[in-house]
Amino acid sequence: MNVFARQGFDVWTMDCENYGRSSRTESNSDIKSGVEDLKAASAVVAQATGQSRFHFLGESSGALRAAAFAAEMPERVDRLVLEAFTYTGRNSPTLAKRGEQLEYFRTHNRRKRDREMIRSIFTRDKPGTSDPRVAEALADAELQFGETIPTGTYLDMTANLPVVDPAKVTAPVLLLRGEHDGIASLEDLLDFFGKLPNPDRQFVMLAGAAHALNLGLNRAQVWHAVESFLAMPKRADT
Repeated sequence: MNVFARQGFDVWTMDCENYGRSSRTESNSDIKSGVEDLKAASAVVAQATGQSRFHFLGESSGALRAAAFAAEMPERVDRLVLEAFTYTGRNSPTLAKRGEQLEYFRTHNRRKRDREMIRSIFTRDKPGTSDPRVAEALADAELQFGETIPTGTYLDMTANLPVVDPAKVTAPVLLLRGEHDGIASLEDLLDFFGKLPNPDRQFVMLAGAAHALNLGLNRAQVWHAVESFLAMPKRADT
């Protein structure tokens, strides 16, 4: 947030239901409920700013929420950035491993996210692509809210993909993938990219990066790609 605020963007974020400082319910907080959260949040931002359209950026399950929102509420989305996204999950080693716990996700609304689990996000694809101190800082920030989070996004990613129809995502899209990201194969993402209807779209492969794009060693490259996309001059009329 600070990076883009310094670049002049008015940056907003939120905690989805059952995350961070948000309210706790019996919901498993799946992608669909995340879309409803974004509807409510965008209405608040619209009222506060007087704007009706916004840029959206999501990473991992946040990218699924942002893309699903863009498909359902295109009138709210100016430009859309999807980082560490997954489409069908085809040939994803991360999702294949996660699928071993599918029955647990079906029968429980919360799962463990302790310090070891947070550390694993930075090492499971390619150790050395992130500074270990970043994982510790993230854990310190997150664990003040407890060691469990909802299972809904994991259930969606292991049993319900695809949750986004690319043909309905009409906004300009930047799709970013880390070279070593195990949550989505290159082929899967190129399939999604090829089905997007808006010709104003970009696919960026970040060499040396893994799943945690915004917290990896090469995060400055992520920020550069995103800023360039969001600051794209308007197309001239012909």
